[in-house]
Amino acid sequence: MGCSYSVYKKKKFSIHEVVVLTPSIRIPIQTDLQRVLKGLIPKDLADKLSSLRNQIVLVAEDTDGSAIAELRRALNEYLSVLIGLTKKEYGFEGLIEFKWKNFEVGKQDSSIANVWFEVLSCVHFMAMLTLSEADSLMIPKDHSDSGFRVVSSDNKREAIDLLIKASGYLEFCVKQILPQIPSEIKKILPHDLQEGVLEAVAIQALGQGTEIQLGLAVESQKATLSVKRRLACEQLIYFTQAYHCLSGCDFNQGHGKKHLRFIKWKFLESKATAYYYHGLILDKGNEPSSHVVAVSCFLAADELLAESKKACLSFCLAAPVTRAPPLWGVMKLLNQKIPEVASRKYQMYGYLLEQEKGLQALPDLPEFQLSLHPDDYELPEIDPAWDSKNWETLGQPLKEHLRDSDENQTD
Repeated sequence: MGCSYSVYKKKKFSIHEVVVLTPSIRIPIQTDLQRVLKGLIPKDLADKLSSLRNQIVLVAEDTDGSAIAELRRALNEYLSVLIGLTKKEYGFEGLIEFKWKNFEVGKQDSSIANVWFEVLSCVHFMAMLTLSEADSLMIPKDHSDSGFRVVSSDNKREAIDLLIKASGYLEFCVKQILPQIPSEIKKILPHDLQEGVLEAVAIQALGQGTEIQLGLAVESQKATLSVKRRLACEQLIYFTQAYHCLSGCDFNQGHGKKHLRFIKWKFLESKATAYYYHGLILDKGNEPSSHVVAVSCFLAADELLAESKKACLSFCLAAPVTRAPPLWGVMKLLNQKIPEVASRKYQMYGYLLEQEKGLQALPDLPEFQLSLHPDDYELPEIDPAWDSKNWETLGQPLKEHLRDSDENQTD
């Protein structure tokens, strides 16, 4: 399970902390592209393509999280060259087998002869790196033993920007790249690249961005109770959507089940938070019925908070074992406030609730238009080397090369 810790170091056995979840890190396996592309494209173009991919492989395997910026640059340069292979007029589709592995497991999880699969894997890799970077901002290097988390407002805002960017990468994967991949190839894609999983992580990133926004609102004296309730309800909507996307996926790998447990934990937390703030607003009413409904909200929030703690433990204990961060953001406040308010308000108005027992249903939470949306992402411009005059020096057109290869195989 990826997070902001040094995701690339193989020999690190400490139990890692998770704030922003990075469901998986997949990295390419070294492939001799120069041999496969020899005589098909200019040598300098084949060399550049091979060199950039090998650079990504080496940096991913030999460095820790501090290489995120370097990997992102290399991936962008590689994609600029790679997208030339997607042009149908060149006829490269199905010619090269691209191999990738799950870094956590350390074993190859895919070898697929499809250029769009390679593009998908690269953009997904950039999304995971961005989530990992956001996670690192939410885990300060100077850990405190107080049990509470202190993160600067600047880091939180930057983490929100990164989460929105990661969501944009993943939305592009779903809407622009997956439609380019044939259905028979989609059936053999690794779990992490399934449409439902990509959608879930894209929505989850927005949910975690809203969670950080709510934490900032709680720290601000200018944020009204209505603003806090709106953000809590939006966060709940995001995690509800993410849960539905993920629960429809085929989980044949352990990290998929752990991912689902993370979403369930955050869903329960956000629902407890939404009912708490909704209860505070209802409690401002003058009618006794308002207080009764508010009490039911506080009691529901208290039960959901208890369930969320169990869900957090379930997530942490699921393989690979991780640990939850110290209390931070809105939960640093609500972990204490929800039980206190629920108990106090029940003592005040519990008799009214008992009188209406069986008649008073838990109120529906208000619905709000979602505020956070994925950043727009576009593939980089195709590398100018694809327009090189060196094409004229190739001794054999691609179709002739392929025909010769077929004849040699039948001899």
